[in-house]
Amino acid sequence: MKKTEKTVEELYGDILEMPHPVSKKHPQMSMIDRGAQFAPFAALTGYGEAVDEQARLHEEEVLFRERGEEAEESI
Repeated sequence: MKKTEKTVEELYGDILEMPHPVSKKHPQMSMIDRGAQFAPFAALTGYGEAVDEQARLHEEEVLFRERGEEAEESI
């Protein structure tokens, strides 16, 4: 027995052409405020700073190694 799939029109045809509801009580939210709802937030406080510090330390280490290699090559 094969289950037949219904189309979107069959499933939601009664509401597809209805007008979008508009609140009489609440003003429409601005696009900026709507976008802010989906903006990233700092779930892990201090995580960004920790990552930045590790990147800085790694960069210093790489520079140190490059300088060390340059010093050895000049001898």
